[in-house]
Amino acid sequence: MSNIKTAFDHGKALIAFLTCGDPDLETTAAAVRAAAANGANLIELGIPFSDPTAEGPVIQEANLRALKGGFTTDKIFHLVEELRKDVTIPLVFMTYANVVFSYGIDRFLERAAQVGVDGLILPDVPYEEKEEFAAPCRTHGLDFISLIAPTSQQRTAAIAREAEGFLCLAAQMDAAQPQADLISGLRAMVQGVRENTQVPCVADCEFTTPEQAGQMAGIADGVTVGSALVKLLEQYGAQAPEHIGAYVKSMKEALSGSGSSVALGNGEW
Repeated sequence: MSNIKTAFDHGKALIAFLTCGDPDLETTAAAVRAAAANGANLIELGIPFSDPTAEGPVIQEANLRALKGGFTTDKIFHLVEELRKDVTIPLVFMTYANVVFSYGIDRFLERAAQVGVDGLILPDVPYEEKEEFAAPCRTHGLDFISLIAPTSQQRTAAIAREAEGFLCLAAQMDAAQPQADLISGLRAMVQGVRENTQVPCVADCEFTTPEQAGQMAGIADGVTVGSALVKLLEQYGAQAPEHIGAYVKSMKEALSGSGSSVALGNGEW
């Protein structure tokens, strides 16, 4: 059992995503500490990959910037080892199957557990093939975290019933899409999850404002903010951690006022 559940012990969870090595690992470490100090409940650490197909353009560009910096997976493990000297909130790796394959699945997960990683997200691994990674994750004490995109009720139910750690709900957020449609779609996804598991579900949307985060957290158990933080890193470089801390603080304050969590499984909103 990982430490991930503690991220949801005190109300709505704010999850921050950062791409390791963008612009360098020293700045990544400072950004992680700034996010944790200002209210982030869990941090997703993206291990760069050359073809991050599940990401939007902002995070794709961050991957490319990081790859040019000469990082290695071992350097990222060392980064986490150093962070664990003072960062106590759950940490999760987000990357792609080929990164784990090339390192060796068991070797990767054993090292991840040793340095204090709590879970793994692989967005390119479909539900039907997840056991190749989920089973060894369980062996090493990590949660294999699943994603749910808008899909059929049957598929949502199947993914939810086997969920570990938390569920990422990849709700669509199009600038041209009415806000009411987004809220309705996320509400339907959460309802499908609630009917099948008590594992927390997190809205993973491309929102940027505290008001949007508060709306999403009024439906789900928490929200993930990623692109906005990556944009700050692109804009400010080594000076970004200060801005990231202020941004995370504003988001956490919005979540604190978003209302109490929905009782799991009772169908009330």
